[in-house]
Amino acid sequence: MPDKAPRIGIYPGTFDPITNGHMDIIRRAVSLVDQLIIAVSVNAGKGPLFSVEERLALVQDEVADPKNGLPADRVKTLSFDNLLMHFAEKQGARVIVRGLRAVSDFEYEFQMAGMNSRLNPRIETVFLMASEGSQFISSRFVKEIGRLGGRIDQFASPRVVERLMQKFATE
Repeated sequence: MPDKAPRIGIYPGTFDPITNGHMDIIRRAVSLVDQLIIAVSVNAGKGPLFSVEERLALVQDEVADPKNGLPADRVKTLSFDNLLMHFAEKQGARVIVRGLRAVSDFEYEFQMAGMNSRLNPRIETVFLMASEGSQFISSRFVKEIGRLGGRIDQFASPRVVERLMQKFATE
């Protein structure tokens, strides 16, 4: 008898801030699962520019924007501050989605997928290669370029760019 449980996928990240690269992965990942949870990690160890509440709000705004063409009933955003696999289990997820930009991402992601598989072999990790136009985009570079006065409108939405500029003005 086929399994009728919905395929729930989780796309975890710090999203500090969400970029066009993240949105590319989200658009593609939603076609692979019945429901996609974008999981914003508290991840205080990385010293994020935005609070988890601000990052969650930015992600929610991006996902809800009709221009992004995402099915609102199949995408939700949540934050988490525990082990990813515990969060995934609690959400009933069967898939973890990870984006790969370059070969340098692969080793870390490969090790993480192996550890996650040991923690729960029923949850599969799926890697999506970044699209050609977003392979070089990272939140860290977007923040650095913006902080130094460079144009970042090609890497993030106008809403995200505006929030970044507000943050930099108060630093």
